[in-house]
Amino acid sequence: MILNDLRIMTLLDWLENDCLLTVAHCEPASNDASFRRYFRVTIEDKTFIAMDAPPDKENIVPFMHIANLFKQADVNTPTVLQHNLDDGFILLEDFGSQWLLDALNDQTATEFYHRALQGLLPLHTHENLLNANLPAYDEALLRREMALFEDWFSEQLLDIELPQNLWEDVQRILIDSALEQPVVCVHRDYHSRNLMVLPNGELGVLDFQDAVLGALTYDIVSLLRDCYIDWSDEKIDTWLHDYFKQLKAAKVVDIDFAQFKRWFDLMGIQRHLKAIGIFARLHLRDNKSDYLKSIPRTLNYVVQVCGAYRELHAFQQFLKQQILPHWQKQSLLLLR
Repeated sequence: MILNDLRIMTLLDWLENDCLLTVAHCEPASNDASFRRYFRVTIEDKTFIAMDAPPDKENIVPFMHIANLFKQADVNTPTVLQHNLDDGFILLEDFGSQWLLDALNDQTATEFYHRALQGLLPLHTHENLLNANLPAYDEALLRREMALFEDWFSEQLLDIELPQNLWEDVQRILIDSALEQPVVCVHRDYHSRNLMVLPNGELGVLDFQDAVLGALTYDIVSLLRDCYIDWSDEKIDTWLHDYFKQLKAAKVVDIDFAQFKRWFDLMGIQRHLKAIGIFARLHLRDNKSDYLKSIPRTLNYVVQVCGAYRELHAFQQFLKQQILPHWQKQSLLLLR
């Protein structure tokens, strides 16, 4: 056990003295991009996940609220077994340690993505979620997220100032596209490192506490244009079209596929700009530099998709002429 950490000692004390559980073993379960930590604890020959969310940095109330909402909508999330709001501890069902990312290959991808997209249907159709009192994914939030790219990646990591007229035009295009989409429940991090392959082959959903009500395509693009693994355009278009037909059948959308694909593409640019900024912040602020390895794939998504839309060609050229050369020089030092 890890006994030189006051938070862990307090966590174990809560489990044993307040919850009356006998903890035989405790070990780190996973790393996280937030201040939360997860530990796998063994209790009576069964394993569980203990979340440590320091109250001065993380609030577990949204986690509890969303967990309850998702359970009611039959979203496959881990059951909350015990919680301590004052200290920021939660004891959860253990979904194991096999990320979807680790199970994906050319032979398994189509079946797993079918299951993952089916897992999104409740978020896009269930009335309890659509009517839930969740924060709005509005213009202010969309702008705050894109500001991460400007602040942390462009300015702090690369020392490049974005041309403000160009940057405002790009943000306006992406925001308008997001806000014209049907409003659904958005997980906000629905990708291969937050989906677990369970022993029965089903997928379990993690890291859902930041759910909001917003654009239909956000979680779809998070999954299909994942920052941690990429697929051919042909595969993505096939999976996207199959899911589009299900959304049409469920009367979630009443548009043609070309419009849906535009929503998907532009939503992806917004998400990937945000993700690049977060990866830079994790490196610069939190000393979590492994996330830098995902910037090339994520930045490549932005450059490629901008090339498909005339109104984004100027931004694509700026990325090619200014951002990419500076990033390539920096990455030679950072990713050695």
